[in-house]
Amino acid sequence: MSAHAHHHHSEPAGADLAAAAQATLEKSGEQWTTMRASIFDALAKFDKPASAYDIAEAVSKSEGRRVAANSVYRILDLFVGANLARRVESSNAYVANAHPDCLHDCIFLVCDNCGQTVHIDDDKIADNVRHAAEAAGFSPVRPVIEVRGKCADCD
Repeated sequence: MSAHAHHHHSEPAGADLAAAAQATLEKSGEQWTTMRASIFDALAKFDKPASAYDIAEAVSKSEGRRVAANSVYRILDLFVGANLARRVESSNAYVANAHPDCLHDCIFLVCDNCGQTVHIDDDKIADNVRHAAEAAGFSPVRPVIEVRGKCADCD
């Protein structure tokens, strides 16, 4: 999965991010259904990683009907597989991928105080982790690196 080093000049948001997510999902052969759009929109509005329960509650409120967390989990799994969302393993929560058309291994900076989570792309670090795993006889599929600490606002 390792990608070439590059920098993103802007972060798509709102309708632009949803359009990029839709295009990426459809390119993978999946449909962009109303429910998938609702779940992606809810996920993208969170400023911190959101659990499936958080997302189910947000979608339930916006649609005026109950949405089960199990349905949300299935769609989130699809989103992670299609690179539309990233899973923060330590908190079993998700963030929308601001660049769904770019493949990078996950490197998260997680604030233990406020929960703010930042995703960074650093292909050199990710490549080093993959090479170390391979040198140990391990075949890495999806490296996830989480750095716990305090963000600048909480320090």
